[in-house]
Amino acid sequence: MGKLDFLADELERLRREGLYTTIRTVESPQGAWIVVDGRRVLNFCSNNYLGLADDPRLVEAAKAASDRYGVGPGAVRTIAGTMSIHTELERRLAEFKGVEAALTLQSGFTANLAVIPALTGPDDVVISDELNHASIVDGVRLSKARRKIYPHLDVDGLRAELATARDEGAERILVVTDGVFSMDGDVAPLDEIVEAADAYDAIVMVDDAHGEGVLGRGGRGIVDHFGLHGRVDVEVGTMSKAFGVVGGYVAGSQVLVDWLRQRGRPFLFSSAPTPPDVAACLAAVDVLEGSTELVDRLWANAERFKAAMRAAGFDLGRSETPITPVMLGDEAVAQEFSRRLFEEEHVFAQAIAYPTVPRGKARIRVMLSAAHAVEDLDRGVAAFTRVGRALGVV
Repeated sequence: MGKLDFLADELERLRREGLYTTIRTVESPQGAWIVVDGRRVLNFCSNNYLGLADDPRLVEAAKAASDRYGVGPGAVRTIAGTMSIHTELERRLAEFKGVEAALTLQSGFTANLAVIPALTGPDDVVISDELNHASIVDGVRLSKARRKIYPHLDVDGLRAELATARDEGAERILVVTDGVFSMDGDVAPLDEIVEAADAYDAIVMVDDAHGEGVLGRGGRGIVDHFGLHGRVDVEVGTMSKAFGVVGGYVAGSQVLVDWLRQRGRPFLFSSAPTPPDVAACLAAVDVLEGSTELVDRLWANAERFKAAMRAAGFDLGRSETPITPVMLGDEAVAQEFSRRLFEEEHVFAQAIAYPTVPRGKARIRVMLSAAHAVEDLDRGVAAFTRVGRALGVV
């Protein structure tokens, strides 16, 4: 008997419980319509909020960068040096976010792993929203700090944890929250969080992965949305969603970025994003700075789709953003709903279940995009309605 044979039993259990995730193969660029497993389908799965993943301006920028810089950075930046294109992106991101400095990393996930352990130690406390992204959870686990969890979006609960941390003699307190929560589409009350943290001299960190390109002036994110420039100590973001490419960043003060260059382990021990990716990110910043057209279209699409889905009888949870969770509850129902959408309706919308969301909270998460035409949205609502009626959901 092989030492890993127990995994086969665990995989079978996941299938029985409706928790086994089928990863389909995409054979085309990301867009409103894509080819998946050989079938052209309406795409409701991508975080490609502004439709930039296949934008010709980004594609051409990546090609030009390949010709000029090659396709790889060679090694970590502290050993092989920093390419000029990386420092240019960091300068532009700092300007876009309205901060002193920014640092680019391999992904939004690694950005959280870089920041949290670098800012906290054994005498410190990290206070985290209970529904924060897995990358925040793992960043806290890697930290030697004590951890406290407050109920989702509950600022009174946060204040209680802040008071306890001070009473227990914490040297530093880091409050960390998602800006937009990726599974529910709700928005952190960042203004109230900052006020509570200030009362206890706590550091505030927000992961703006689903806020940038969506909230704020021209998609500048949740800090801009609440008018909190200069009051949020750390912003973490990703280039893989609204910006349409890949990579992560940390934005804040110059001293924060200087420290992370010295002690942020993903920065120190993993190679930088590739030059073509960085060039495409720069082109995406150009697009967002040049016009609000795509952001405006994203929100118009979201409002139309969500209104029609609610009118059809679907529960969309507490979403306040283009993220649209179609709440189904039962894991097996969600998997069957997704299968029928794909096979019968040519709609690609994956089921989301435990451990991504709590047990009994399974859903289809629809990710809307500026790339969707009105006809796409209406077709999607009709498809959801047919499957929902067949399964007795609506």
